[in-house]
Amino acid sequence: MSLIQLVRAPFRAAFFAALIVVASLASSLPTAAWAQAASEPAAAPAAATPATPAAAPAVAKESVANPYGLEAMWRDGDMVTKTTFFIMVIMSMGSWYIIFTKLFEQSKLMRSAKAAGETFWNAGSIRKGADALDEGSAFRFIAETGMKASDHHEGGMTASIDKHTWIGMSIGRATENIQNRLQDGLAFLATVGSTAPFVGLFGTVWGIYHALTAIGISGQASIDKVAGPVGEALIMTAIGLAVAVPAVMGYNWLIRRNKGAMERVRAFSADLQNVLLAGKR
Repeated sequence: MSLIQLVRAPFRAAFFAALIVVASLASSLPTAAWAQAASEPAAAPAAATPATPAAAPAVAKESVANPYGLEAMWRDGDMVTKTTFFIMVIMSMGSWYIIFTKLFEQSKLMRSAKAAGETFWNAGSIRKGADALDEGSAFRFIAETGMKASDHHEGGMTASIDKHTWIGMSIGRATENIQNRLQDGLAFLATVGSTAPFVGLFGTVWGIYHALTAIGISGQASIDKVAGPVGEALIMTAIGLAVAVPAVMGYNWLIRRNKGAMERVRAFSADLQNVLLAGKR
């Protein structure tokens, strides 16, 4: 063996040893990469799972009593406010009393008209028919008035008056008395219906004046200082409307019912006058 071959032999051995080491490293790298890639998906779902939020604490609702209203208005109001409120209470009580009273009187008159149609004209005479009607009945009052006019026509100053005219005048006055009785109290309803809103408005203006004066003196114009007193003053307007509306509706209703009742009274009066002029007693 030559000198050159002896020198090259160690280099060849080192070269082949290096190739073997590089080959072994290259074969081991893909196995580690795939092992890492395979292990990552298993750990990802655990990291992606969101945490469960904690339950919010329950908030208790507090009920706050209203410091403003009708009671506060009466407690803090002056003499003018209380007098105005008292006047509207009287108006309301009077209106409802008249409405119920008039309804009772009209119902009684309707029953009397029905009884007169069933019993009066079937009696043998006017006297028997009048006695068959209820005491205090409007139709009995008209019948008795007509009989008195017929009896007292012959003597005294009425003798110079025609009998037809005299009996007609007497029955007409009786009919007007019944109509006036039915209209009693309706003027009060009309007055309440037209004036109650203005009375309530006066109470509102007076209450707002005192509320603004108190706010100006205290120097605090926040919403809680203004809304309460002004709202209490506006209650007077609401009370005025609550008094006026039933009075107006009751007035119109009673007027319509009076018209129907008086038609029956006038028809009975006309028939009675014809019977009396015919001389049947």
